[in-house]
Amino acid sequence: MMLTSERNAASLSAGATYDGNSRATHFRVWAPERNRVSVVFDNGSDALELSNDQGFFSGTCQNARPGMRYRFQLDGGEAYPDPASRFQPNGPHGSSEIIDSRQFVWTDADWTGVRLKGQAIYEMHLGTFTESGTWQSAAEKLPYLRDTGITLLEIMPVAEFPGRWGWGYDGVQLFGPASIYGRPDEMRAFVNSAHALGIGVILDVVYNHLGPDGNYLAQFSPYYFSQKHNTDWGQAINFDGPNNGPVREFFIDNAAYWIREFHLDGLRFDATQDIHDDGAGDHILKEIGQAARKAAGNRSILLVGENEPQHTNLIRPVADGGFGLDALWNDDYHHSAMVAMTGKADAYYTDYRGTPQEFVSAAKYGYLYQGQPYKWQKQRRGTSTLGLPRASMINFIQNHDQIANSARGQRAHELTSPGIYKAITAFTLLMPGTPMLFQGQEFASSSRFLFFADHKPELNDRIKEGRAEFLHQWRSLVLPEMKVCMEDPGLPRTFERSKLNHAELEVHGEIYRLHQDLLSLRRQDPVISMQGEAGIDGAVLSPSAFLLRYFSPDFQTDRLLLVNLGIDLEFDPAPEPLLGPPSGKQWAKLWSSDDPQYGGCGTAALDSDENWRIPGQAAVLLHSIAR
Repeated sequence: MMLTSERNAASLSAGATYDGNSRATHFRVWAPERNRVSVVFDNGSDALELSNDQGFFSGTCQNARPGMRYRFQLDGGEAYPDPASRFQPNGPHGSSEIIDSRQFVWTDADWTGVRLKGQAIYEMHLGTFTESGTWQSAAEKLPYLRDTGITLLEIMPVAEFPGRWGWGYDGVQLFGPASIYGRPDEMRAFVNSAHALGIGVILDVVYNHLGPDGNYLAQFSPYYFSQKHNTDWGQAINFDGPNNGPVREFFIDNAAYWIREFHLDGLRFDATQDIHDDGAGDHILKEIGQAARKAAGNRSILLVGENEPQHTNLIRPVADGGFGLDALWNDDYHHSAMVAMTGKADAYYTDYRGTPQEFVSAAKYGYLYQGQPYKWQKQRRGTSTLGLPRASMINFIQNHDQIANSARGQRAHELTSPGIYKAITAFTLLMPGTPMLFQGQEFASSSRFLFFADHKPELNDRIKEGRAEFLHQWRSLVLPEMKVCMEDPGLPRTFERSKLNHAELEVHGEIYRLHQDLLSLRRQDPVISMQGEAGIDGAVLSPSAFLLRYFSPDFQTDRLLLVNLGIDLEFDPAPEPLLGPPSGKQWAKLWSSDDPQYGGCGTAALDSDENWRIPGQAAVLLHSIAR
């Protein structure tokens, strides 16, 4: 593969941009309420006073080189980090560092990007994925992820945030990769290595609010934040109020920056329901998505949304009036699966029963709520998925939020029986939508994933109280005896307990093989890999059992997946046409969650002269063979 040294296609409109040809750095910042803005350097070099053009202060310094640290001094007073800093070596309160992105040599010129169909996503928190929690140590695990069958990594937010640990959703310097994980070029090296192994990388970005500590945007302009919209986490971003133009530019540039400078394969947008834009023009998410695709050039990227109210207009084409994203997280599926696995239907699981019909409907239509009344929120929930590709629904039984919301941070396999867990895992990884695993899920990690954040003591106390208040929606978690189960987000042990122990891969080899084989089957089987393009249908067989039939173009090589979450089912009589094999053929086992290599005790024939007998707490995939 040819080595290429790349120059940015375009300079950022904000921040410090180093030009290697002129060996000078251009600075630009928006501060419309300020009279003077100067660049001051940590090394004592002469300050650079910037010129003001309608609130944008800019100027070029011939002596400013990569590695130098600087701040913006406002009106001759306090000096603050650059709002568009590319790197904060000492955290969000420290000085910004000039970065030359051209120094990194990319070797992925042949990488054409990623497309939605066929992806198997892996959500990763960089700080807990490995013991040292860095880009470099995570890169060492990339061959393992490839061998597991992972094709796309979704990295939780890495924009600079305060403290020694955190989830990243309280980022405050949106252009700077967090210094606790390594330098910007180490992030580039991670992406470059992933591409060499055939793995794409998308980044979780937060465009609905900023964190409470280290956020200096308001020092430069109060217009960054909305006066009419709020979020559950603080002030909303001003995308539709007075002077919103430069704010929109800032966030649009940010999305393009991650794609262009780090060769990322897409973005995952956090809590899009709180990205408020009531303006008359295009919604900011549409503009961000278009800018990201333009920055990718000839590479194909994926844009994924999290949207609690399930507004599918986000993933409809721009030409049809949609926002043009590619996929949405499917919380409905998660909630139904958790109720089926645990029997608990409290809090936001209230409107789910974990029934076979819910599983069949999720496979066929994605969201379960597409406009029906929803008791938990006392309003209607969801919009129609009709006409959308099935791959646009991202299905999971674990993610960072949902594990942590169990209060103890327990993984799903600890909350149910091994048989049920393996059966639902099989259904999740074989159903037509796009599957997503959370780190460690593939080997039944016993590590908790807890809510952790390292803040100043007074702020940490408020966060701890807020977390406890959030969890009180579960009736049992209000009980006094449950208080001892609540981990303090600010304690080092809370963070340490959330780190993966990769040695468990050997101990839990059976569950790892199950995931590995299912991902291989999903990728290689000629019918399953179609993701329902030739059609699917399903049927309920009992209060605990159901089937899903994957049609082949000529109906001669169909696949039949049977899932039974209860006891053995003697289905006799069997008046269900989907159980009938193709003409002149009979069903035979292709795969079973009860296989001995997964810790099971084998699977007898399901279809016999005594009619159907479907094993309990198991999933079995059948294919047709000649009689």
